[in-house]
Amino acid sequence: MNKSLSYLSADCGKCFGLCCVALYFSASEGFPIDKDAGMPCLNLQPDFRCCVHKTLSAKGLKGCIAFDCFGAGQKVAQVSYGGRDWRKVPESAKQMFEVFLIMRQLHELLWYLADALRVQSTRPIHGALSSMLEKTERLTHLSPDSLMELDVAAHRADVNTLLLKTSELVRAEARRGQKAHSGRQKTFGRGANLIAADLRKIDLRGANLRGACLIAANLRGIDLSGTDFIGADFRDADLSGADLTMSLFLTQAQVNVAKGDPSTKIPPTLTRPTHWTLSKN
Repeated sequence: MNKSLSYLSADCGKCFGLCCVALYFSASEGFPIDKDAGMPCLNLQPDFRCCVHKTLSAKGLKGCIAFDCFGAGQKVAQVSYGGRDWRKVPESAKQMFEVFLIMRQLHELLWYLADALRVQSTRPIHGALSSMLEKTERLTHLSPDSLMELDVAAHRADVNTLLLKTSELVRAEARRGQKAHSGRQKTFGRGANLIAADLRKIDLRGANLRGACLIAANLRGIDLSGTDFIGADFRDADLSGADLTMSLFLTQAQVNVAKGDPSTKIPPTLTRPTHWTLSKN
């Protein structure tokens, strides 16, 4: 990989609990109560740590488990605001929370760009990917005022052009050399509804599952090499024994909300969820 993804992982010890304050949520399966944007979560402690972080799963806080800031929290806290937290400088709080949401989008794009550079089949566009990654990284170092004026949607569209090309190259490579399997290969449209679907008999190598709803889907033991998972919903999807080593655009948040076991293979850029190790599946 040309650029390490480690700085794109959340480091809560260097953040000001920004995700626990900036975001809003409503009472649902993943959250117990309503919370307005800008209002600290009831579980946020004075040291900006979550008092129930180790028991999020047991308490049914799936919304928290599913969120990933891609390292934007520490970037805003330590770089954008130079270590000045919103409690000590309350006049900057509102802007800081908005900057965090912008930074989170930029860091997500950095994750996808770096992931695209991880695979050999994208070598024809490595130059363009590297240039876009560097441009996006520069944007993350803009001042808070400049970040507030940034047209993130336009930049995301530019990045997405490269991500789509990446997907085409990676999926084509994954499908190359496959033997024809009558009834096993299938084409899915973006945002495919695959809730609780049993996908074990479908050849998903090189499949386009962008934005797919895979809630409670059965993916046990499947080879998912070259499968594009950008934006896919993995809540309670069963990945036991599946091979996602060479899957594309997979994130930590996605694997965190899925079911897996010790035999599930994931990319080296991700951390195996604790509940997978303890799984009895």
